[in-house]
Amino acid sequence: MTSPVTFTTLQAQKSVNQPFSMVTAYDFPFAQCADKAGIDVLLVGDSLGNVVLGYSNTLDVTLADMCHHVGAVSRAAKRAMVLADLPYLAHQHDANLARESALTLKKAGADAIKCEVTLDHSDYVSGLWDLGIPIVAHLGFTPQSVEELGGYKVQGRDPESAAAILELALRMEQDGASAILIEMVPATLGAEISRRLQIPVIGIGAGPDCDGQVLVGHDILGFSGSFSPRFVKKFGQVDQAIEAAFTSFKDAVSSRNFPSQEHSF
Repeated sequence: MTSPVTFTTLQAQKSVNQPFSMVTAYDFPFAQCADKAGIDVLLVGDSLGNVVLGYSNTLDVTLADMCHHVGAVSRAAKRAMVLADLPYLAHQHDANLARESALTLKKAGADAIKCEVTLDHSDYVSGLWDLGIPIVAHLGFTPQSVEELGGYKVQGRDPESAAAILELALRMEQDGASAILIEMVPATLGAEISRRLQIPVIGIGAGPDCDGQVLVGHDILGFSGSFSPRFVKKFGQVDQAIEAAFTSFKDAVSSRNFPSQEHSF
């Protein structure tokens, strides 16, 4: 059996310039498919608020929501690492609350915890470094701070903000982060952060030179509606296949072609 993915695995891939893959997964069947496909990391993101639960953003996602989905994904993962988001309601920029919530996510099945960190809100992660749980710091565009950032905007475009993001990444590494996730920044900044840091750097909309790449699983499958950020590439069109199957079922029922004798007792 293939050994489970750890940060030692990802570090080794960084050392030989071999990118690794990460996708979001929110339930058992999707996680099982991704794990069997050889995806290295399954991210149970608080994006489940938008993608699965129908919220308008990630801010309403609760710790209970996250634990429910982390448990489902962890039961499917045989090789892939399970990385869980710390949702806003589970920390609210309070170090003690963040600490308790991280331990709860670990108990639910998470191998590591991802925390969104900004220049204004970085102190709350200070209590996480000694828990014995690998921590991934999420920098650049941070969805939990979308209102403070003025909407869905690329971060680090000017030299000053780029330098500030790089400095924050270096500080997170020094404090004890096992990896950095960088979102929606210029490709040049993604490349510089990946080059300057010893730990793995995961990109989403951060250019091709990051050590790993992540996308929302539903976006990859073409199963996320009409909205598609520039950094997304659809590798399938599952929504059309699902709609076609449901339409065929409806038509078969309406015409009394299903169930037939072979489907009856």
